[in-house]
Amino acid sequence: MLTSKEILEKTGISRATLNNYISVGLLPRPEVRTLESVQGEARRIGYFPAEVVDRIREVQRMKERGMSMAEIVASLGAKGEAPSVTPVAQESPAAGVAEGLKLTVDAIAHPAYMVNFNFELTWLNDAARASVLGGLESVPAHTEARNVFRFLLKGGAGEELMRFHFSLAKRRAPNTGFFSLCKDAPADRLGALERLYQETEPQAFQTIAEALVSAPDAQGHRVPHHLYAAQFREGILFVYCEGGPGSDTLLALLAQRDIVIRDLTRKRLPVLTNLAVLVADMQGSVKICSELPPEEYFELINQIWTGMEPIFRRFYGTYGRHAGDGMVYYFFPQPDCSYVMNAVVAANEMREVMRRISKEWQLRKGWTNELYLNTGLNEGQEWLGVVQAASHVEFTVLGDTINHAARLSDFARYGAVWSSKNFMGKLSAAERQRVKFGVRRSAEQGREIFVASTYATVGSLADLSVGRNEKLKDIAAMPVTEIVEVAAAG
Repeated sequence: MLTSKEILEKTGISRATLNNYISVGLLPRPEVRTLESVQGEARRIGYFPAEVVDRIREVQRMKERGMSMAEIVASLGAKGEAPSVTPVAQESPAAGVAEGLKLTVDAIAHPAYMVNFNFELTWLNDAARASVLGGLESVPAHTEARNVFRFLLKGGAGEELMRFHFSLAKRRAPNTGFFSLCKDAPADRLGALERLYQETEPQAFQTIAEALVSAPDAQGHRVPHHLYAAQFREGILFVYCEGGPGSDTLLALLAQRDIVIRDLTRKRLPVLTNLAVLVADMQGSVKICSELPPEEYFELINQIWTGMEPIFRRFYGTYGRHAGDGMVYYFFPQPDCSYVMNAVVAANEMREVMRRISKEWQLRKGWTNELYLNTGLNEGQEWLGVVQAASHVEFTVLGDTINHAARLSDFARYGAVWSSKNFMGKLSAAERQRVKFGVRRSAEQGREIFVASTYATVGSLADLSVGRNEKLKDIAAMPVTEIVEVAAAG
């Protein structure tokens, strides 16, 4: 058996690292023994099995090969648990393991902030505001003005700090480019920053990436920090630990995705952002509900939602609030793809999924009902925030963009996808070439012709005096078009 001091001497690791290895399960907890000193005072010393030294050296070899701690834990965990000993009932603080400590995002004392994949701030704490972000007094309203590189430069970020951020940006958004990331950089620093950006290699994916950097403290002095970057689907959380590695409890928190994202989502800053909105409602849902037993109706609705979920996940759609059995999804600017085109392709794929579901239920029920999702698309700049309930949070958007998308969904019939002219105008020329859109016009002898690449006002297409069209009066003057087909990307 070896004491913790002997292990530190043999392996060269710090006590904080030893505690971290214990907390993540790479090493067993020590067996604590009470010994009598020469002066007769009792001392509590933690002992480990000798095999722990071999385990630590294996971890060190894996780190030298570039593996992250998360990958190491997963790899060694697959081989079996760390060597174990029978613990005694109580472990002393001297053994190096803190029991029962809980940490939340609110309680992080270190400078911390989260960015989306455009590297725009979505959350920050006061410690970050006062130090690494350059004494930031207030967060700009518009999302594009929240570029984190702007604030890091203002705070006097060193080269290694910028390089670490660049390496993550190049991995997640390789097509974004330097000038999109550093558009607010001082002109006299652009040349040096671009050189640094070009020299930086993309960061290999790690759930928690880390680096030693020099960063400003609250007094503006550059001091060593251990910087962690926890990567989630929703963005990247950065935490700066001054002087050395973070505590066990901090690393344990960063590894708990659900807790971190829940906390950060509740605290997400309201932001003025560009977005595309998709609203879809099932046509004749009241009639279908009346024809089906309750359990089958809810089975149908759940099947529709389950079928659509992979589409929204693939095209970065964010769920929004909606009453009833319809759906609302928001599409935000992305660093490596068009958020407007994402909404178009998602709407088109939804239509195909709905056709398959309709056929399944026709065969199952022997009825002639066709099931349709009528879809409206719109684009605009609105305030995005969260609405909190006791057990969950929901994103919501304030403004006419979502209201008008909902009206277009009301206007659409038989599974059609209608969009505003403003929405189509946000597509690039190349993207519009993939989309077949236009308006059906009345011709001679009651015929109907499709006029491609045209628009018409809602008031010219619908009889607003009819009861069901009353709600369309507030978009009567809006130019709109029907999206009929979307070609696959070349």
